[in-house]
Amino acid sequence: MRKKVRVQSGWVRAPGPVGNGLRIGLLGGSFNPPHEGHVHVSEAALKKLGLDYVWWLVSPQNPLKPSRGMAGFDKRLEAAKRVADKHPRMVVTGIEQALGTRFTIDTLKALKRRFSDTRFVWLMGSDNLVQIPLWRSWQRIFAEVPVAVVARPGSALPARHSKASNRFKGAALPADPRFADAIPPALTVIEVKRNPASGTKLRAASGSRK
Repeated sequence: MRKKVRVQSGWVRAPGPVGNGLRIGLLGGSFNPPHEGHVHVSEAALKKLGLDYVWWLVSPQNPLKPSRGMAGFDKRLEAAKRVADKHPRMVVTGIEQALGTRFTIDTLKALKRRFSDTRFVWLMGSDNLVQIPLWRSWQRIFAEVPVAVVARPGSALPARHSKASNRFKGAALPADPRFADAIPPALTVIEVKRNPASGTKLRAASGSRK
């Protein structure tokens, strides 16, 4: 059982160790359901970027996804904890619920304000880099923290030619332990063996078995 360390900062508790220059990757999403693809992205970032922890930010409700077909927040949070429980450096949190944020840009600003001596890196799969221009204030996300992209099946090539990649091609950096210390905007792509797991496929498979 993973021992959890809680640190008080204002009215929001950190889900794990913070401060002292710790490097923490932030992996946001619905986690509907959580799966080995989330673990794969987290492990790749921990290894390649020398991160101390990865926080899984379970969203109360993704603004770009319909609520229909979405499992309840508490159910998704508990499921994510079961998947990540055997990985001591992956911390599952519903901190967005406590912060009252729904959009990534607002979450990043709130976390940086409350945990100012922690170095955050935003993590995403290459599929999300393709569609990030749909996110609120997406270019400001790159101005807040370094962004690391893990190659995913079917989207690695489109991601390299995406609007976001073209916009921030001058901010491209190697995927190494120095990346978390980079001054934004900073963008890197982590090339690892692709993991095909996806929430869409798992939901479809679950539906076909009913």
